[in-house]
Amino acid sequence: MTTAAEAMVAATARLRAAGVSDPARDARVLLAHAARIEASRVTLIAPEDLEPEIEERYDQLISLRAVRVPVSHLLGERDFYGRRFKINREVLDPRPETETLIEAALAQPFTRLLDLGTGSGAILVTLLAENPEATGLGIDLSEAACLQAAANAVLHRVQSRAEILQSDWFGAVSGSFDLIVSNPPYIAAEEMPGLEEEVRHHEPEMALTDGGDGLSAYREIARSAPHHLAQGGRLLVEIGPTQGAQVMEILARSGFTDLNCLQDLDRRDRVVVARIGKDMRE
Repeated sequence: MTTAAEAMVAATARLRAAGVSDPARDARVLLAHAARIEASRVTLIAPEDLEPEIEERYDQLISLRAVRVPVSHLLGERDFYGRRFKINREVLDPRPETETLIEAALAQPFTRLLDLGTGSGAILVTLLAENPEATGLGIDLSEAACLQAAANAVLHRVQSRAEILQSDWFGAVSGSFDLIVSNPPYIAAEEMPGLEEEVRHHEPEMALTDGGDGLSAYREIARSAPHHLAQGGRLLVEIGPTQGAQVMEILARSGFTDLNCLQDLDRRDRVVVARIGKDMRE
């Protein structure tokens, strides 16, 4: 029989040969998942022989990771802003850099929230969980994404304050919001071939790119958001690290003011914050 430690060593070697960026970490996390224990307990079982069913399950997980299926898809979940969200290949995997948007949104009060392109619902659910007085609407063009967002709302007990609708941007949206947020598809078509295999082959293309210059979503948001922002309301959009100036120009041309570009923890431009001018709400 094979011990857990031996299995991890072999798995790490397989993942390293496959070009996985952090093979030892992934081997450890996947062993914990196969053994149905917390990752912190892997060291405790390291000297022990693996049960055949665990060894088989682990081998399957490592084989999938070696062909670059993301760890989060193998686990079926991803941590985001201190909470664990259920995900699948139908939604964008929540990234740590998106927490910059969360921090910015929570920096000022809000009571009515709109999340454009909600995906897994990570942004919508997090903001509602952090602000118990708020209600929110999440929209997504993908029916599968809407179902996943609704499930995460239930998981984190905000379903009574969260509405999820299938919509092409503002098509099914009515009413007024004091906070509009979005992490739209912002990768240009020409940049897609350069993405990591985990992203390019295992995440929904419609959540990654607009098939053009990566800016069409911001143009639509700039055109339609003023009709749904309450007086003094805020717009926060996540951007690619080279898009700050272009997105702020798009928003400024539509009458947005108080424009600011925030950086993530890696000091890359990540979120554009704006308000709408009074004369543009007519």
